[in-house]
Amino acid sequence: MPTSSSQDQTSTPAIMEFRTRLAQRDLLTGTFIKTPTGHAIEIFGALGYDFVVIDEEHSPFDRGSIDQAILAARASSTAAFVRIASPSASNILSVLDSGATGILAPHVATAARAREIAAASRYQGGKRGFSGSPRAGGYGAVPMWAHVEAQDQLVTVIAQIEDPEALDEIDAIAATDGIDALFLGRGDLSVAMGATSPDAEEVKQACAKVIEAAGKVGKPVAAFVGSAREAEALHRLGVTAFIMSSDQGLMRDAAKAALAGMHEIGLPMARSA
Repeated sequence: MPTSSSQDQTSTPAIMEFRTRLAQRDLLTGTFIKTPTGHAIEIFGALGYDFVVIDEEHSPFDRGSIDQAILAARASSTAAFVRIASPSASNILSVLDSGATGILAPHVATAARAREIAAASRYQGGKRGFSGSPRAGGYGAVPMWAHVEAQDQLVTVIAQIEDPEALDEIDAIAATDGIDALFLGRGDLSVAMGATSPDAEEVKQACAKVIEAAGKVGKPVAAFVGSAREAEALHRLGVTAFIMSSDQGLMRDAAKAALAGMHEIGLPMARSA
């Protein structure tokens, strides 16, 4: 466990505990952040969400806005992940130096790619470039090896399985040292398989294979869900970490429900949703 000095300088309690909670299969709830601002993150943190995933892959985030979003999460005592747009070592280094709890790496389709991502995320036994000057190192306040050891114990790497070819190497991907969990990319799997929805039998079978592979090596599984009922069904299959919709999705649902409520009391809706 990191020393108290390194803990105080580099992490909030949410970061310190997240990897352990994930590994021991605690039920964890987070959401995607699609809007490049910290305000929604503060709200989710105040509500008690366990984590947020800053979506660089599908949203207009740049390095500066990612940095500010991570800062908002840390200030809200909420674990901050970044779904990286590129698995390059420099991109991974950037978000980890900014103090992210970890990364969600999309399109991990081979064991070789899994090893590259894991190596870029770790100092010892890996290839992460060292600097103690960014936020993750307490802006230079943490001794070098205290920072190295703390980061290697705390940073969490989740591999997103969303390509059919990944199923051919799923056991090796799951067993990769430094990959802490697998994420079911059911949307991309559905499209790639030509399935009508994530509920299609072939997609369910693919997800079952991923869950089975993770179980063999004692690693947890995460998934995106649109509702608590959907989460309940996946939890029965072994999924324990859930990304519930997104800031924009939840806002749209709430706004639509509010407008429908006004319609119910006799006020006309402005237009159809």
